[in-house]
Amino acid sequence: MNEMHAGFHVHHQPGSDSSASPLLLLHGTGGDEHDLMAFGRRIAPGSSLLGVRGRLLEGSLTRWFRRHGEGLFDLADMAERATELAVFVSSAGQHFGWSRAPIAVGYSNGANIAAGLLMRHPGTLSGAILMRAMNGLSSEPGLDLAGTPVLLLSGRHDPLAPETSRAVLVAALKQAGAVVTEAVTASGHGLEAGDAHAAQGWLASLRRA
Repeated sequence: MNEMHAGFHVHHQPGSDSSASPLLLLHGTGGDEHDLMAFGRRIAPGSSLLGVRGRLLEGSLTRWFRRHGEGLFDLADMAERATELAVFVSSAGQHFGWSRAPIAVGYSNGANIAAGLLMRHPGTLSGAILMRAMNGLSSEPGLDLAGTPVLLLSGRHDPLAPETSRAVLVAALKQAGAVVTEAVTASGHGLEAGDAHAAQGWLASLRRA
């Protein structure tokens, strides 16, 4: 179902399994609320899915926050947009009747804003799948992500999300207590079948835990 909620364009698909965590789907640059729906349904057949569209336009391209150039984030804007998204997620949870906080599934720019939610608004998400993420916002002092599961999916030949940047993000998440799993596929910045396979297996492992 397409609709507007709390100022965001969203597409919602109810789940068939009330015990499965809902997925918050956050697209990459130029995408929209539909981009990751098929991916989400593949990795979590019974989950409620909520695709959300970023509200910033860079020319004609949708984004979650501003940047000064490729890989050069406007950190003040990123922090502000993360706060807006955290407020939205809380409202969406009530609106769609979620019994628990969602797991974010973010790609590229969407993965970066999901990481911002983790670093600045702990508790908003119950976990995250970060695909082709880069280091962005630093954590607030005393950040506690104890036990929060995070899957980082990276491309070995990704020119936009270098290993050095990913390593800083992973270190920050681990220092805050997050349980980080890393998987690297033989790809670049784009997604491939291996990403869905890894995400599906990771979600299944959370349910068995």
